[in-house]
Amino acid sequence: MTAPDHGGETARGQAAGLTIRLSPKDNVVVSRADILERTEVPGEGVTTINRIPTGHKLAVRAIEKGAAIVKYDQVIGFAAKPIAAGEHVHVHNCSMGDFERDYAFCEAAKATDFFPEDQRATFQGYRRADGRAGTRNYIGILTSVNCSATVARYIAEAFNKTGILDDYPNVDGVAAFVHSTGCGMADSGDGYEALQRTLWGYARHPNFAGVLMVGLGCEVNQIPFLLDAYGLTQGENFQTLTIQQSGGTRRTVDEAIARITAMLPAANAARRETVPASELTLALQCGGSDGYSGITANPALGAAADLLVRHGGTAILSETPEIYGAEHLLTRRAVDRAVGEKLIERIRWWEDYTKRNGGEMNNNPSPGNKAGGLTTILEKSLGAAAKGGTTNLTGVYKYAEAVTAKGFAFMDSPGYDPCSVTGQVASGANVVCFTTGRGSVFGFKPSPSIKLATNSAMYRRMEEDMDINCGGIADGEATVAEVGQQIFERILAVASGTPSKSEALGFGDAEFIPWQIGAVM
Repeated sequence: MTAPDHGGETARGQAAGLTIRLSPKDNVVVSRADILERTEVPGEGVTTINRIPTGHKLAVRAIEKGAAIVKYDQVIGFAAKPIAAGEHVHVHNCSMGDFERDYAFCEAAKATDFFPEDQRATFQGYRRADGRAGTRNYIGILTSVNCSATVARYIAEAFNKTGILDDYPNVDGVAAFVHSTGCGMADSGDGYEALQRTLWGYARHPNFAGVLMVGLGCEVNQIPFLLDAYGLTQGENFQTLTIQQSGGTRRTVDEAIARITAMLPAANAARRETVPASELTLALQCGGSDGYSGITANPALGAAADLLVRHGGTAILSETPEIYGAEHLLTRRAVDRAVGEKLIERIRWWEDYTKRNGGEMNNNPSPGNKAGGLTTILEKSLGAAAKGGTTNLTGVYKYAEAVTAKGFAFMDSPGYDPCSVTGQVASGANVVCFTTGRGSVFGFKPSPSIKLATNSAMYRRMEEDMDINCGGIADGEATVAEVGQQIFERILAVASGTPSKSEALGFGDAEFIPWQIGAVM
């Protein structure tokens, strides 16, 4: 089977019919609107047997029980019972099943068509002392353990709910990053290492002008252990406190206010300057998906990711359970076999992880996803993987591990959006693009989040939350390439300081969620 084109280049201005066909080989098509029963479907030679909701699938020929259901020229499930031509195809008659995937390592890898140096895009960013570039200018308060969360919030409130920051207009804010772990956990293993990578990634993130880390003092995740493990040294822009050593809540808050106040003049002195787009690392994320996600917003974001890579930048795809069933499309683009096999190793880890926890890889799509037209994880994964565009897979990383390879990379994470983005930002993402079909509301400090709507109806309903409407692709008003260019231009603008919709609404303080792996003891 060929790689899916996700409705690729729907001609702008082309009249939109009742359905969308994604490949000549598909035995299902996708409805553009609610289609009543006994409706003749133009161009497909079938009449509907029952109502087909917007974004849902319609069989265009009879499918025998046990036969593959094909969309994007890829298997998305198997007929749980005989399906007649014209019948609604969804969870009632489409089920999961095992099938062989041909990983064809590196088969589709090709030289990247980079833009010439003198034609590469730029943005206005903050150049940090280590040479990396930020898109925002925050002071961050990190917590080693949940026990210091309230104190961290008190510290942030002392700056954000008073007029202190009025004298520092170039500082975007003081943000507290609190979480629910750090103790009652093993002091080694996957969970501990993931938390330490996350905190280390935030401690050195270029969107921070300064960082203060606050601990309790007796937790498993000791601050000195983190400093030693990652070679972090305290200085003017990175400091630590523990509540027990500082003398309790009030004294810790007072000391923290004094230390952050001392950081503010240098942070405020930072100025945006022209920086090449190669310094951008883009987190690719989707949530609240629907039947249009893999047809409009996701491939359009993939086109934007391709542009960023061609300009020398980096794009990070994640959510490992949501590429399950589409991983063979990524291994074919791996720059070498070792990269491809590392991705399959992560897939196998997840199969074991879900099994030993009494779960299964098909526990996603969510109820909202299913209401929007998605049926199996295979279908969702094929749409989700489209966010990764078409360039080579240059690296595969553990959760929150620093992404060092330029180009298109994969970082292992759960499909839970805030948890996944937490890892991507820890890995270095300084801007986020988030596609949604149902209407997820989401933001993420310290990296600005751009929201991409998959369909025009939801965009009109939630325009105050959505930055770009990708629904014009399904409406026949724009191509994937055109919307991809629009997204890329918005990425540059937001990276240069233009607030995203979620930033304007004040999102981003509640989404920091490190991945908890292992037993809570």
